[in-house]
Amino acid sequence: MNIILLGPPGAGKGTQARRLVQELGMKQLSTGDMLREARTSNTDMGKRVAAVMDAGNLVTDDIVIGLIEEQLSITNSTGFIFDGFPRTLAQADALGSLLAKIDKELNFVVEMKVDDEALVSRIVGRSTCVGCGDVYHDVTRPQPPTCTNCGSESFVRRADDNEISLKTRLLAYYRDTSPLIGYYHAKGKLNSIDGLKDINVVAEEIRLILNSRNSL
Repeated sequence: MNIILLGPPGAGKGTQARRLVQELGMKQLSTGDMLREARTSNTDMGKRVAAVMDAGNLVTDDIVIGLIEEQLSITNSTGFIFDGFPRTLAQADALGSLLAKIDKELNFVVEMKVDDEALVSRIVGRSTCVGCGDVYHDVTRPQPPTCTNCGSESFVRRADDNEISLKTRLLAYYRDTSPLIGYYHAKGKLNSIDGLKDINVVAEEIRLILNSRNSL
């Protein structure tokens, strides 16, 4: 089973992706993680990535698709979660062509809908465990001395987790990525849920969507 988690920055995509990895054995394909790993891999693709990034240029869509194709061919899992890709209609077309080429299918796109103002309140004041990526918040889930999930004592705050930066990132999402909602709706793949509900409720709603595949 292969899915896309779609939504603006801070909607909770990473948190839900980690749960699916832990609970269902799915593989999370994060664009950022794949680029960092490729850069130090010394493979032909890794050398291409390093050359582009070292020159200060943006990695092209064909390189990202190449990295995804590598992962799809070598990774044994119960399915893939696309995280941070696609971001544009062109990337969505490229991903569709890749999946058709290797005889795989995109089963579901889960849109995590949020209210912008509530999202800003959620993001400002959050911190992330360095060890496992678990997220805490100054108001709703205060950061403990050690992570309750993995026991790490190291936490970080993103420099751009502030109101001005977040609104800039939201603008980029609505300009470049939100057209994917109509794109995948037209393909019959889109399922929308309220991303601002409790984490456990959101996780259960995602599981219900994935389980519906068995009734098709």
